[in-house]
Amino acid sequence: MPAPAQTSTAAIVAAGRHLLEERGMDALTMRDVADAVGVRAPSLYKRVRGRADLFRLILEDVADELTAALDAAAGSGDPVKDLRAMVAVYRRFAFSNPVTYTLLMAPQAGPDATARSVRSSATLLRVVAEVAGPADALPAARTIVAWTHGFISMELAGAFRLGGKRRAGLGLRPGPGPGRRLGSP
Repeated sequence: MPAPAQTSTAAIVAAGRHLLEERGMDALTMRDVADAVGVRAPSLYKRVRGRADLFRLILEDVADELTAALDAAAGSGDPVKDLRAMVAVYRRFAFSNPVTYTLLMAPQAGPDATARSVRSSATLLRVVAEVAGPADALPAARTIVAWTHGFISMELAGAFRLGGKRRAGLGLRPGPGPGRRLGSP
């Protein structure tokens, strides 16, 4: 009779993700992950093929968590409020998970990249279509993501050195003026 499993793929991914945030990408080792889940390093390979596979599983976990958080943020029924809420959730996620967020946004093309992008973008595209119209939803969503990611990347890098309220610059407060707008000038 085989010995009972002493760990799970979910526990390995959680430990790897924690260590990744704590130590950074270059310092993540399979041995450290094995220690964190209480098994010997060779035992990890029963569930994870190697370091690259661990990174893939961590990225899937991160993408799923961010997708769920963005989906949950878009529930007010007002698309402009939903977009503001989604931007705020996206920013909080990036600051809570700076290493995995950076890794998530790095160029990579896994076997499921397109399907994952479609799933993770569905809510944003739906909400943006309500504001910009279906024909402009994809380019508008790309602009919002690029702008938000750029802003957050600069924040994470400490690139804003002139002072001021950064949250206001990200458009997280309503601006004066006519029409429905995401932020203020």
